[in-house]
Amino acid sequence: PSSTNGVGKTIAIVDAFDDPTAETDLAVYRLAFGLSACTTANGCFLKVNQNGNTSPLPAGNEGWAEEESLDLDMASAICPNCNIVLVEASNNGGGLYTAENTAAGLCAASVISNSWAGGEYNGETSDDLTYFHHPGVPMTFASGDGDYPGGYPAAGKYVTAVGGTRLTGGPVIWTESVWNTIPGAEGTGSLCSFYESQAAWQTALGSSYTSICSMRIENDVAAVADPGTGVAVYDTALGDPGWEVFGGTSVATPIIAGVYALAPNTGSINDASYLYSHMSSFNDVTSGNNGPCTPTGIYTTDFTGTFICDAGAGFDGPTGVGTPNGIGGF
Repeated sequence: PSSTNGVGKTIAIVDAFDDPTAETDLAVYRLAFGLSACTTANGCFLKVNQNGNTSPLPAGNEGWAEEESLDLDMASAICPNCNIVLVEASNNGGGLYTAENTAAGLCAASVISNSWAGGEYNGETSDDLTYFHHPGVPMTFASGDGDYPGGYPAAGKYVTAVGGTRLTGGPVIWTESVWNTIPGAEGTGSLCSFYESQAAWQTALGSSYTSICSMRIENDVAAVADPGTGVAVYDTALGDPGWEVFGGTSVATPIIAGVYALAPNTGSINDASYLYSHMSSFNDVTSGNNGPCTPTGIYTTDFTGTFICDAGAGFDGPTGVGTPNGIGGF
């Protein structure tokens, strides 16, 4: 589908600060992998600030520039026919929230990719409605790279929370497991939310799940994230050398956004529920964990040995319904 689908779709990427070489670096990446040019001149690429204007752009930041190049390259890899809008927030706080509404409204995004995360907080359910509820515009959010617990906005009830997997084996037969490079320090996030109520499509999973977690369960879906089998990214902003290798749920999130853009029904997506009603369209990840799943901060329940942190047959916290097997689940 990537060679034919995605025409007319726009992937918006929301990040903080400016990547001053975003467009020229993207051109190098796309040329290297035989993808068509995506430029401001041909109408495929646009970079704006959090208010939707092409100027002034925020200050540059090397770390965020790397993130932006990663997001642009992965969106291109999965949906090369898609247009791309890079929305740069002025800061990594409230500016990111403002940028969400700009991406969905002024930028007319078909799907919005967010490779950033923070902790849950009192009042997030109000922010769900203000910034992250855009019916007909799927929003993907990274669950974080610090193992259990994940965080917000991935825990929001209107977004798709994206976990990460590790690939081993190859080059013909690959095995997928939960990404957990350094137990307790580096791996995909997941959680049983402290503040978010459980949507009907998770309650429908049954009592074997709801008896353990009666709140919103993160994640919904997953994609490759292990830096050990990382992806090639091209970035020269602010002294970066060019070709680099990255991993994390920052990789998985724009991949899932790209798959949403390839699917024909993005305009009818209001939350993650569609994934759950099409679970046969996903590769089930059944091994690995992202523990320890012991109490920390506001999370006072010990989830050790449960689906919140341990993969198993069917739905689980680290990988959700699984990884994409085509576009049928989107």
